[in-house]
Amino acid sequence: MIGKFLVSATFIALLAVPAWAQNAPPVRIRGTVDKFDGDKLTIKARDGMDMTVALTEKTRIGFLVKKSLADIKPGDFLASAGVKGTDGKIHALEVRILPQTAAATGGRQAPWDQGPGSVMTDATVGTVTETPQGKVVHVKFKGGESEYSIGPDVPVLASAPGDKSLLKPGAAVFVVAPKGPDGGLTAAFMYIEKDGIKPPL
Repeated sequence: MIGKFLVSATFIALLAVPAWAQNAPPVRIRGTVDKFDGDKLTIKARDGMDMTVALTEKTRIGFLVKKSLADIKPGDFLASAGVKGTDGKIHALEVRILPQTAAATGGRQAPWDQGPGSVMTDATVGTVTETPQGKVVHVKFKGGESEYSIGPDVPVLASAPGDKSLLKPGAAVFVVAPKGPDGGLTAAFMYIEKDGIKPPL
């Protein structure tokens, strides 16, 4: 049981920091599964392109489960994409609550690819303040801190480990895939749609 918990916690911690898991910036693919054949996954990307990535025994597959604003509390470790606003706060686009074991990474904040001023933050919650617009959380990460505004319509989720059985045609998917010397893409990990919950990343 302990072994399974550690494997799950490690899996989720790795999914928490997709922007920084590789030395070179990986390719991020958002779209839907077209087909899965052997070790090749073909994805219809949001821009209309067909993308093919290889899967290996090291590829980590995960899905997301629903949580709520009420589940966010001081001491939680969050991973969240957001956009910096003129008010100095980061306005969350999505929030994932991770196991406390993921906090061992120390957290980090770095640019993201969801528009100007977007960032990905992995951090520990210090305080949570209720506002008419939702919640404002003060988070700390290695080398810094931020305030996050989380509106009532922002998806709040948690990560869970999945498997290849989820790779069905039409399922929404978010993949992080480093590019090899030959230009081919190999999936490091991915979030795949399950029970109607699509990756908001």
